[in-house]
Amino acid sequence: MNNYILSKAMRFAAQRFRHNRGESTRVRQLTYSHHKAAIKTPSPDSTCFAIRTIRVSKPRNKPMFLFFFLFVFVLSNLSPSSSQNIFNFSSSDSPWRPNQSKFLLSPNSTFAAGFRLVPNSRNLYTFSIWYNISVNTIVWSANEKSPVSNGGSLSISSAGQLRLNDSSGENLWPSQDIATGNSSSTVLSLQDDGNLVYGRWESFRRPTDTILPTQKINGTVLVSKNGKFRFGNSTELFSVPSGSTYWNSDNVLQELDNTGKLTKANTGTVLSSDFGDATFRRLTLDDDGNLRIYSFDPRDSKWIIVWQALQELCSIPGLCGENSICTDDGFNSTSCVCPPGFKNNNSQDTACQRKIEITNTGKTKFLQLDYVKFSGGSNLTDLKAENFSICRAKCFANPKCVAFGFKYDGKRYCVLQDELKFGYWSPGTEMVTFLRVDNLETDQSNFTGMTNLLETICPVRISLPLPPEDSNTTTRNIAIICTLFAAELISGALFFRAFLKKYIKYRDMARTLGLELLPVGGPKRFTYAELRAATNGFSNLIGRGGFGEVYKGELPDHRVVAVKCLKNVAGGDTEFWPEVTIIARMHHLNLVRLWGFCAEKGVRILVYEYVPNGSLDKYLFRVGRVGSSGPGMELDPDREDSGGDGMPVLDWDIRYRIALGVARAIAYLHEECLEWVLHCDIKPENILLGDDFCPKISDFGLAKLRKKEDMVSMSRIRGTRGYMAPEWLKSDPISPKADVYSFGMVLLEIVSGSRNHDPRGSVLNSEEWYFPKWAFDKVFKEMKVEDILDGQIKNSYDSRAHFDMVNRMVQTAMWCLQDRPEMRPSMGKVAKMLEGTVEITEPKKPTIFFLGEE
Repeated sequence: MNNYILSKAMRFAAQRFRHNRGESTRVRQLTYSHHKAAIKTPSPDSTCFAIRTIRVSKPRNKPMFLFFFLFVFVLSNLSPSSSQNIFNFSSSDSPWRPNQSKFLLSPNSTFAAGFRLVPNSRNLYTFSIWYNISVNTIVWSANEKSPVSNGGSLSISSAGQLRLNDSSGENLWPSQDIATGNSSSTVLSLQDDGNLVYGRWESFRRPTDTILPTQKINGTVLVSKNGKFRFGNSTELFSVPSGSTYWNSDNVLQELDNTGKLTKANTGTVLSSDFGDATFRRLTLDDDGNLRIYSFDPRDSKWIIVWQALQELCSIPGLCGENSICTDDGFNSTSCVCPPGFKNNNSQDTACQRKIEITNTGKTKFLQLDYVKFSGGSNLTDLKAENFSICRAKCFANPKCVAFGFKYDGKRYCVLQDELKFGYWSPGTEMVTFLRVDNLETDQSNFTGMTNLLETICPVRISLPLPPEDSNTTTRNIAIICTLFAAELISGALFFRAFLKKYIKYRDMARTLGLELLPVGGPKRFTYAELRAATNGFSNLIGRGGFGEVYKGELPDHRVVAVKCLKNVAGGDTEFWPEVTIIARMHHLNLVRLWGFCAEKGVRILVYEYVPNGSLDKYLFRVGRVGSSGPGMELDPDREDSGGDGMPVLDWDIRYRIALGVARAIAYLHEECLEWVLHCDIKPENILLGDDFCPKISDFGLAKLRKKEDMVSMSRIRGTRGYMAPEWLKSDPISPKADVYSFGMVLLEIVSGSRNHDPRGSVLNSEEWYFPKWAFDKVFKEMKVEDILDGQIKNSYDSRAHFDMVNRMVQTAMWCLQDRPEMRPSMGKVAKMLEGTVEITEPKKPTIFFLGEE
């Protein structure tokens, strides 16, 4: 419209000047120009006008002179921009076409919405929302996969339906059934938080690849712009082409706020690197498959990464093509390289192909690629080869094997590859891939690490003196030899004495300063005097067990600690300190944390974190409690303290959380530690409860510190005989399955609330009664699961709400209590059984060897 008015005014002015030839006024140059202005409006194109050079001589005709300046005044008051900013879109504004330069603003002008040109296109548009501070930052699009041309439009129909029509009239608006309203009153508006709203329809409920602050994440799905990656279930990232999950959050992500805090379920949080700064933020699933939090830097006017889900980008599957290896430079960029013996297909593809095809598998060799792993392919089974030669032979004998992976960690890891997919280089893989190539291949491996042996040969020339000439004076020779021998003996004795004095001096100094044989980053070493002062002379005794007595104390930094004074510890300092260091490096939510130790003058003390709620047995087996199996013995579930001892009763949800936490902790000790650990004494007394009843296992790793005779005594005489696996009494080899048996007994006690040696009203003698067998008969034969439940909360048991959870716990316990170790599942599988992620088949009745089987 402005261009039209301007052209009409210029044409009219030119005609008036031609009719006035007698006038000396002349216009030398009247120009009309367009330029793009970088202003803080959402309009990508603005038009303005300028009169460049106007020279006017002395006016002779005053009316004509006034007319000319009126013309200039009209030009100067024309609108400088052809864009239109609106704050809501109604049916009266329909249709909204892509070439109208119309933009919908939020009330605070932080966000804008409208038609945006698709990159590298001149006439295809998407209807999008973006941050008004940067027009390139699109946070939502309605039709990203189906852009419209100039013939498309956004409109509100007479029936109140919001429609995004393409040139053929097809409605492309997402969730068309919800995007309805009253055509006369419902409007499309953009809120201050970036949420586009029309009636009951909201863009926050249908995100594309970005989550904005205050937007709820629960239940939403993010898809990267290239469509290759998804973020689903609010917890996991997975590749769409392969369907494989490559990242999992420990808890469900819920919401991102303006300070940079990403809230998780169960009060968990993720904090960005600039947490606390008030700035614009967004959570985006990028095209490389990584989930990142971006923060806008107003000084450099750009978005910066303040958090990302994966630090190693190459662990994301699909970044490189087949037969290619992904490498990460550490600066959020990757590159794809071909392994030796391969070359690029073409300049546009990241896949690689062999230089020399393998025609005869018998004439092949292997090239060593250190720290390279291929995670894709149909054959990725761990063969558990005894050694490297066996693993290599299995691949060589398999004509489909193109490579094999091997780890030099003694765990017999061997994987055969029939395809080279999702390859990446990272020292964190701890793996070496041996690539199969033809014997004629001349390429050498450039992926080398610390697995190559270094051979050093240092030639040393040794020359012996010539023997002295024979002497006839035998006595003199003997005297000389004896004198030299005596001198050497005395010198050696004096030297050894001096060395011993200095060694004792420096040893005492090192013990005093706590520097002897302590690795960097190990636990803190306390002196005996420090711990004596912290525990007020070891006066506050809070526990006593097979490993020693436990005292409560407070360190100078006001940390409350539990100080365990060990007894009957085997070995000296050189054996004690490494074991303590290993225990201190075990970090898990459900393990009691070791903070330090003391080792001086024959004293061995461990300093743990203090767990305030005590051990699990105090809540399950209350003092003076009568068995709940008989009539009239059930406790009132409405009372917070059913036992009268001031402690709350654990409900079914808390008991399930305790069982699952203990299972995960034992699985961590068995399967995830660098050096796997057997607990050997799992029982309710060694399960401590935190403020929120989070379980923490204590006394782990201490079995190695005990003398062998004390271990035998502990397992047979201590009050934990009910938790020992049958192999302890049959002198069979002890494996992690012994801990699985003990956990199964504890799990059954959590459900029943009674000791495993309590007959629960059975008519059998205590010598013939076996707790797991009795529970099996009640649940799987008599179908009376209520008979084994804890009387403290038996009345609160709801078969509809609690049956699945209790049934999983009982079935898992039965599998753990099988008398043969090979029948019991691993602790990793036990945790999955409790989580419900694996199917649990009906177990066999547990028996013990001296009772026999029915």
